[in-house]
Amino acid sequence: MAGILAWFWNERFWLPHNVTWADLKNTDEATFPQAEDLYLACPLAFCIFMIRLVFERFIARPCAMGLKIQANGPQKAQPNAILEKVFTAITKHPDEKRLEGLSKQLDWDVRTIQRWFRQRRNQEKPSTLARFCESMWRFTFYLYIFTYGVRFLKKTPWLWNTKECWYNYPYQPLTVDIHYYYILELSFYLSLLFSQFTDIRRKDFLIMFLHHVATISLIIFSYVNNMARVGTLVMCLHDAADVLIEAAKMANYAKCQILCNLLFAMFAILFISSRLGVYPVWILNTTLFESWEIVGPYPSWWVFNLLLILLQLLHSFWSYLIVKTACRAISKGKVSKDDRSDIESSSDEDDSPPPNQKHHSSATNGTNKNHGTNGYLTGAPYPDEH
Repeated sequence: MAGILAWFWNERFWLPHNVTWADLKNTDEATFPQAEDLYLACPLAFCIFMIRLVFERFIARPCAMGLKIQANGPQKAQPNAILEKVFTAITKHPDEKRLEGLSKQLDWDVRTIQRWFRQRRNQEKPSTLARFCESMWRFTFYLYIFTYGVRFLKKTPWLWNTKECWYNYPYQPLTVDIHYYYILELSFYLSLLFSQFTDIRRKDFLIMFLHHVATISLIIFSYVNNMARVGTLVMCLHDAADVLIEAAKMANYAKCQILCNLLFAMFAILFISSRLGVYPVWILNTTLFESWEIVGPYPSWWVFNLLLILLQLLHSFWSYLIVKTACRAISKGKVSKDDRSDIESSSDEDDSPPPNQKHHSSATNGTNKNHGTNGYLTGAPYPDEH
């Protein structure tokens, strides 16, 4: 284990040429980032998760109730042992052949069985109230951490001149503000990483998981090798748009469509301008070119910049989703619901209970062919980036 740790913490990987870990030990005159500082983020992540549960239960939920957001979920499917067994053990999306077999076995028409599976899938999805509470928690945290970041950074020289991120590097002392900012951000994203498996399941689950891993890696990397100054710029820039997207979701769940459209438009403008404009021109420029000129490259410098470029690729993907959403909203006249957590919907007649006898009319058969198994009401994407 000692050999593995010595290999992992190799100075020639983490630090610039002629710099050793001994040079960055804390002294009475200056404090520098230490890897062991990050251990604090693990218990703090658990505390943040517990605070979230309390917040959602005693603050977000009453607010949702005040906005008349219902706690009821989608309509539940009629209990049926045979269909339930197929749903849980075989498939949640039966093909045409299996539908025909179940139709004969139960003496139900195919459309009714399709409706049952659709309702059963929806039954596992959370209610609008649960979505609202989740968004309100994220909105509250992002608003707080963004406000803190702006108030802290406006007093720093590297906000106005990014070359200050590299002057006298890596012998830049760690301040209490930077330490607090880093530990809180790392703890929050750790809590998101683990709660992603218990939160509302999104269509971009893997993309979001990759985003959280990249974000956590960037925070750890920039802290350990004392790139904390540029790290604070990256974190503050990303938190700005997150506030608006969560606010837009809350307005959407509360059925305040005009406010939702306005917030989404503001989010789209801010996201695209900051992630495709400010981020590469301001952040990537200083990490790739100004740092090369002042400090020079070394192994962890390459890894850090590769992670930043990976983040830029994710920005491009989400910008595509935002533009797609905007185009769809313009064509429909409004921003539709969150595609990453969409509820499959059927026609009004789906509310009727399954008949006891199978219908053999030609009209019913024609309906079956037209609807198939993919009659979903799909909404527009709200990229949930952090």
